Amino acid sequence: MLDLNNLQQYREDNRIEAKQALGGLPESLWETYSAFANADGGVILLGVEELEDKTLHALDLLDPQWLIDDFWAIVNDPAQVSENILTEADVQVHQVDGKHIIAITVPRSRRLIYVGGDPWRGSYRRSGEGDCRIPREEVAQLLRK
Repeated sequence: MLDLNNLQQYREDNRIEAKQALGGLPESLWETYSAFANADGGVILLGVEELEDKTLHALDLLDPQWLIDDFWAIVNDPAQVSENILTEADVQVHQVDGKHIIAITVPRSRRLIYVGGDPWRGSYRRSGEGDCRIPREEVAQLLRK
């Protein structure tokens, strides 16, 4: 579990991803959801920016509940995301330095999680601090399991 009161001590890596999300949910959120679920899990932080020195800092989400409602609508839509593997406890609003952020804790999935309705183009895995598309031959193997 992350100590969000000391956010600046963390860096983006294979288990942490920061997204500003000031204008709504970023499209790349779904690739990260797939990547974390298909690897070892991780935490997506909305309302958090990565500065040039790689430190993480909280921004202030003006309406975190609106983002959460939008998130649940999309993650529960099978045309957008193959499967919702989260519970309500996995998506929480936190206050960091008086600013509202959202932490989405994505567990590792036993099944392939993909986005956009296409496992061949929408399956990702985490590599370092980035999300990488899983090659077709590996997707085929994962689908057979």
